[in-house]
Amino acid sequence: MIHRVPSIFNNLRPLTIGFDNVFDHFESLFDEDLKIPSHNYPPYDIKKVGEDKYNIEVALAGFNKNNIEVVSKENTLTVKSKKEETSDKKDKKDEVLHKGISKRYFERSWTIAEDVKVNGAELKDGLLTVSLERIIPEEKKAKTIDIK
Repeated sequence: MIHRVPSIFNNLRPLTIGFDNVFDHFESLFDEDLKIPSHNYPPYDIKKVGEDKYNIEVALAGFNKNNIEVVSKENTLTVKSKKEETSDKKDKKDEVLHKGISKRYFERSWTIAEDVKVNGAELKDGLLTVSLERIIPEEKKAKTIDIK
């Protein structure tokens, strides 16, 4: 029998409304069945570049835009490499004598808030920049209430 300690997220559920999916996500990060990869490839930075704008910069030396896929689905942003189709008809005069540069395939995901929109992605000089913006709906913006 596995004894599970109640998480802080379960303690917060009665104090919040509408955050169940966020708490479920954080709890899954601590789930024993989840296998979190131990590698940290590719390296990345998350930068705040304005009041409500962010960039995720991913170091992808050796990749081109045809080798990379950026997908935004539900509250997840995923950057992954595409496997190259190998051809058995390669030119024999370009035979590799030493293979020191490996082609690492990867998939990296980030959870993004519901009010964050992915504006686009650009690959330049081996650095993939994914631009994000937090869009605050009018009903969530602060407003002054007139007192009668």
